Amino acid sequence: MIKAVEDPFSLFAEWYTEAQEAEDLAEAMSLATVDAAGQPSVRMVLLKAADQDGFVFYTNLESRKGQELKGNNKAALCFHWKSLKRQVRIEGPVEKVSAEEADAYFASRHRDSKIGAWASAQSQPMQGRFEFETAIAKTAARFGIGEIPRPPFWSGYRLQPNCIEFWQDRAFRLHDRLQYQRENISDPSSWTTRRLYP
Repeated sequence: MIKAVEDPFSLFAEWYTEAQEAEDLAEAMSLATVDAAGQPSVRMVLLKAADQDGFVFYTNLESRKGQELKGNNKAALCFHWKSLKRQVRIEGPVEKVSAEEADAYFASRHRDSKIGAWASAQSQPMQGRFEFETAIAKTAARFGIGEIPRPPFWSGYRLQPNCIEFWQDRAFRLHDRLQYQRENISDPSSWTTRRLYP
């Protein structure tokens, strides 16, 4: 049985550390957003930070997910670590990270990834791969060997959870589910727990 602890972030950190040792891409998580018509969409993104303030990922702000988060700042995340037979579901409001945080992370990226961030009109229609490769070449020539700054349309988001659910596989589908909920995101001690039927 999943042991209930006072702070779900500490339980997540424990599970995440174990997942990093067991999985090739433990940081991969699905991100679900919804558009103005109520149509949900989901895709995989990479976790870049997780602490008491929330769960951070980066993207093009003009992408589909960026536009959907601009219109509705509520989102959900899901980690699935197959080798450990575990899942973590997270829900809550999303806010943009500070410019300083985004700059620091962008500076840490590989040069080719920085060029790609500038060259890709993420989620927009593309005539063909050659069009993208041309944009990459033009961007590389534009910056030469100099520093590549963070594009104004690229940043990060932090999901501040009001619900975190830990799921552990058990035999005969008698799974273990432990849910943490809080009413006040600014109060780290306001978590309540409950166990759910599988």
